Amino acid sequence: MHGLIGLGLMLLSVLPVSEPTLKRFEYTETHMGSPFHLVLYTGDEGTASRAAKAAFVRIAALDLALSDYNPESELMRLCEKAGGPPVPVSADLYDALDGSLKMAKASGGAFDPTVAPVVRLWRRARRDRKLPDPDTLAKALSLVDHSKLVLDPTNKTAQLTDRGMKLDLGGIAKGLASQAAIDALKKLGVDRALVAGAGDIVVSGPPPRSDGWIIAVTPLGPEETTNPLRLSLVNCSISTSGDAEQFVEIAGKRYGHIVDPKTGIGVVERAGVTIVANNGAIADSLATAAFVLGTEKGLELVEKTPGASAIFARKIGDRLEVKRTAKFDQLRKASGTTSDATLGPG
Repeated sequence: MHGLIGLGLMLLSVLPVSEPTLKRFEYTETHMGSPFHLVLYTGDEGTASRAAKAAFVRIAALDLALSDYNPESELMRLCEKAGGPPVPVSADLYDALDGSLKMAKASGGAFDPTVAPVVRLWRRARRDRKLPDPDTLAKALSLVDHSKLVLDPTNKTAQLTDRGMKLDLGGIAKGLASQAAIDALKKLGVDRALVAGAGDIVVSGPPPRSDGWIIAVTPLGPEETTNPLRLSLVNCSISTSGDAEQFVEIAGKRYGHIVDPKTGIGVVERAGVTIVANNGAIADSLATAAFVLGTEKGLELVEKTPGASAIFARKIGDRLEVKRTAKFDQLRKASGTTSDATLGPG
């Protein structure tokens, strides 16, 4: 997301809950332009350090493959060959593109990895506080079409069929990286962990003497919520999309940093959505798609996604409207419980 999108995340200080054989360790490194925070429980510092290093190495590899800021990334090298023949790609890039296309198709294009030409215009618009030129925007929008990203599962190739097309995986990369880090930890026997990449959190087994990791959710940002909703999560992922921090006001109108791929305009609704799903890539991309679709259609998409649940919040005048899927309430924890992390939209 979120290249997409910047989601607010603050790890809170809590007293570690320990068992005789398990200790709590925390590590932080910056990748993909955001801090990635690891919390894990294991028997000794040596094991914890080796596991954390493996997780960060995995995140760094994905950053190198998927970045749209690094001109030397594999993603950018693929974009340079737009309009040409199919290009062999790594397993990491192929999986990210494949997951993106699946979400694009499921959401009817509300999530679209080819939205980069328009996103770049809005990055400039936020900086200059000036709407994109209509003709320039129309030209950029003509290059946005996920059906023109063609993948070959047998030969592991990718093709952008039209010259000038660009890719932006910001709506899936951090969730995918957080999931990959959790998977790397599990391979080394560390199966009680939390990985938070900006606003995308993936957890494995629960902390000792606990039923799950406690995540406090503020769908519209802390300033809009005096009593955060607390969830107890285990072996799943959670991601939030919204406009709490990344937006621009132009001529008295507020535009969020998440762009609707169909209109080429930053989403104007004051809203936020939190998704819980089976893995980080799905949670991240589904949060973006659902936010673009809006509450009603977004809820429909979440209900159709196996293992996913959601809560939507939006401001209508001075009123806060909150809607959620039926499964979401099953994740709720007592409001007085201390949180391991607080998640709100960026």
